[in-house]
Amino acid sequence: MISSLFNWRTGLALIAIAIVISSIFYSQYMSGKIASEERHKVEQWVAASRAILDNPSMDLTLPNMIRNEQTSIPIIETNEHDSIVSSINLDSARIDADPEYLNRKLKEYRNANNPILIVFSQNPYIANKYYYGSTKLLNEVRYYPLIQLFIVALFIIIIIITISTRNKSTQNQVWAGMAKETAHQLGTPISSLEGWVEMLKENSANDPITVELKKDVDRLKLVSDRFGKIGSTPHLEPNNIVASINNMVEYIRKRATGKVLFTVNDNGQSAVMANVSPPLFDWVIENLLKNALDAMEGKGSITVDIKENPSDIIIDVSDTGKGIATQNLGKVFKPGFTTKKRGWGLGLSLSKRIVEQFHKGSLYVKQSEVGKGTTFRIVLKKQLNS
Repeated sequence: MISSLFNWRTGLALIAIAIVISSIFYSQYMSGKIASEERHKVEQWVAASRAILDNPSMDLTLPNMIRNEQTSIPIIETNEHDSIVSSINLDSARIDADPEYLNRKLKEYRNANNPILIVFSQNPYIANKYYYGSTKLLNEVRYYPLIQLFIVALFIIIIIITISTRNKSTQNQVWAGMAKETAHQLGTPISSLEGWVEMLKENSANDPITVELKKDVDRLKLVSDRFGKIGSTPHLEPNNIVASINNMVEYIRKRATGKVLFTVNDNGQSAVMANVSPPLFDWVIENLLKNALDAMEGKGSITVDIKENPSDIIIDVSDTGKGIATQNLGKVFKPGFTTKKRGWGLGLSLSKRIVEQFHKGSLYVKQSEVGKGTTFRIVLKKQLNS
């Protein structure tokens, strides 16, 4: 799927590049052709003007026709010292309103095209220079590739956004479907196990086994409940996240070695309230703590720092584990990515989805250094719609 999507995008990009390159070459060819024709027209206009000056007694019908037909190419006439003598096809209103308008145009035309020269006398040197600019058509042809490039790029961006949105929507439906199906499939064996627990309770000799078995069944019920909430919109309710975090830290502490030090820093606030789904929020903290524990390889420290700000709540989960390589920082939340020998690589992906989609917060890697550890940051808004 990923390979075919990559190939499809590559093919689309290559086609777009080919279209743009072809357009650029063709536009350059057309603009060169138009520029040549325009210079020829200016040369004809200059020749006609000189014919009128040199032979005022001849039949001026053709020279006047040539001069009168030239209504599109802007021309500025100067003397041998580049002082402006006259101009045609320029905005007369701008000329009257702005004394420097013609000088700016003269500088622009001098940089754009070589002037056409008429020498009247060598000694003393008397000559006229005719500087000219581009017509609207030539400018449009020159800028056409840029406009086309913008349109093609916009088209590709819209297609990619549309496909990405559709794929994301499909992924969300798959996630929801898998979660609902998992919760449904767990329901039957859990109910059966609850029945067996009740039967074991009838014999007091089974009490030690019954207590432990009930804990495991309750754990399975919690997992099933979590998956059920992933498959539907969870109900958010005010909850003391300091207490929730302490409970999850205690739960993970019992499953860690004695060489791992756990610390919860609540910054003097024993109660920090936030609108959350308790089972899903606990799942996020559990995933982050397990992820930190896996990175420790048996020893080190895990610190959870909770800070309440006026507009948000920040929770940092830090470890002194092996850290995350720079090339993997952008992949840690992608489904299926894992550096462990065992595991599906879904914990962090699920956690990010829970925090950002269900709680409208954010979860990201605040910092990580190979060999020194990693800090994941959760940001929750103070006010959320339940």
